[in-house]
Amino acid sequence: MSVSAGKTGRANALIDRLRQDHGARQSQTPPPPTPVPELDAKQAKGFDFSRLPHYAQLRIQRAVGEKIGVGSPFFRRIDEIDGAEVTIGNRRCIQFGSYNYVGLNRHPELVEAVQQAAADWGISASASRLVGGERPYHAALERAIAEFLGTEDAIAMVSGHATNVTSIGALLGPKDLILVDQLIHNSVSEGARLSGATRLTFPHNDWAWVDEKLSRLRGRYDRVLIVIEGLYSMDGDAPDLEKFVAVKARHDAWLMVDEAHALGVMGETGRGIAEAQGIDPQVVEIWMGTLSKTLCSCGGFIAGSAALIEYLRHKAAGFVFSVGLSAPHAVAAETALRLLDREPERVARLRQNGQRFLEGARAAGLDTGLSEGLAVTPVIIGDSIRTVLAADRVFEEGVNALPIIFPAVPEKQARLRFFITSEHTEAQIDHAVEVTARVVRQLLAENPADWMSQPG
Repeated sequence: MSVSAGKTGRANALIDRLRQDHGARQSQTPPPPTPVPELDAKQAKGFDFSRLPHYAQLRIQRAVGEKIGVGSPFFRRIDEIDGAEVTIGNRRCIQFGSYNYVGLNRHPELVEAVQQAAADWGISASASRLVGGERPYHAALERAIAEFLGTEDAIAMVSGHATNVTSIGALLGPKDLILVDQLIHNSVSEGARLSGATRLTFPHNDWAWVDEKLSRLRGRYDRVLIVIEGLYSMDGDAPDLEKFVAVKARHDAWLMVDEAHALGVMGETGRGIAEAQGIDPQVVEIWMGTLSKTLCSCGGFIAGSAALIEYLRHKAAGFVFSVGLSAPHAVAAETALRLLDREPERVARLRQNGQRFLEGARAAGLDTGLSEGLAVTPVIIGDSIRTVLAADRVFEEGVNALPIIFPAVPEKQARLRFFITSEHTEAQIDHAVEVTARVVRQLLAENPADWMSQPG
């Protein structure tokens, strides 16, 4: 008998035995099911999430707002396409709460491209790219991002927040160290926390602190990542990129730059902090950005070396286990990049508007903190109650600027945040500055006890 015949016989015997065992189990009388315990009325209703501490805090904040006579400035309904002006409720407002930095959101070429993409490809990619397959629009977008930023490759994901979380989590672990700026975005902080790496927060933009700390600690860790933003979303300032590049090179670390608010804003053609400060983008290991601001879409991306991107395609859980970017979103971002490249005058107009707002605010005596007059400028007021009142009062006069209060910023750093776009007119900017300055002066002169004595 041949060897192969012997193997076949043994396999058939094993299959027969398994069938017999299965039949014997099937013929046995199954045990009676365990009775399901009856639930009392409290258990049947499930957990009451209003008992969570943070929910109680929300109720307290709402009660304080009612006491001082202001409604919530958040989740206001807007029934039209975002522009320099919008109607909120029945009030026409100058809009300073939008990321539409270079005004592409209603560009006819972009709208037409998105409509065609939906007609050609449908609304959803319907599966993850790893198992469901690539689509041409994915490659086109990632190629456009890499070419625009001057990197070897890029990867696009369905969420900007998740892009930071999953990329940091895929690249670092418990034997590593992550240093983040104290004003870094929540998505970076969450990614660092979930990675299991040791985390250190350094004073804002303080490259010398990072240099000194790594001189003492670098040898304790396998990998080290330094994370900064190209343009900080709360303060509107930028780091000295050249200094951070020198520090990371000196200590064999990686540098990651979050360009969420810098893309389309910094540099002559909107290519971000590298263009603005004359730095070769390939000396930075990891570039991150969002598709939801200048690029009028939804999602995020990582750009860098081909090896980095190939690694993330297979190891970043937020990419591997998430649906691929939809055709309308991918085409919107790719078209916006092409329009930005073709119409750099939008970036110049944004820069002029940003400087006008900053100079006007400072001349009016407003505290604009560290802002460099780009797309983001805060008006720092101080305590949270005054800031919420300021937001409500400028809204009453047709200026929509949202309050940023504790815990998003320290209690004494509460502020109104103004997002400037290329579409604001000089008259709109000047009016917003005048209204804000007047409201802030009035509030600083008032007695806080008077607010709490409001009827109701």
